[in-house]
Amino acid sequence: MLVALLILILGLTPSLFSIWVMRRVDTQAQERLRLALHSTASRGLPNFHLAPDQHYVEGMGYIIGDITCQFNARSSYIRCAVNPLGPCQDCSHYHPKEWTC
Repeated sequence: MLVALLILILGLTPSLFSIWVMRRVDTQAQERLRLALHSTASRGLPNFHLAPDQHYVEGMGYIIGDITCQFNARSSYIRCAVNPLGPCQDCSHYHPKEWTC
């Protein structure tokens, strides 16, 4: 009878140890998650600054540069194919876009 009890205890020991480790790791993960949520909530959102020549165009989104120029890339990252970094003021490559009705 004593041998059977000893075998039962030795058989259950790894699973009990595994459950104890899993609970401990889960508690630590929950604590780290709580701290991460708290730190992001207290930090706030970063300031969102638009470029001075950035415009919102319906259907296209934010576009930088002179949108009336034929070479405008219609992108929020580069201004045009000829002068990607700008500025658009007094650009020697400016060609007005032809509008067709």
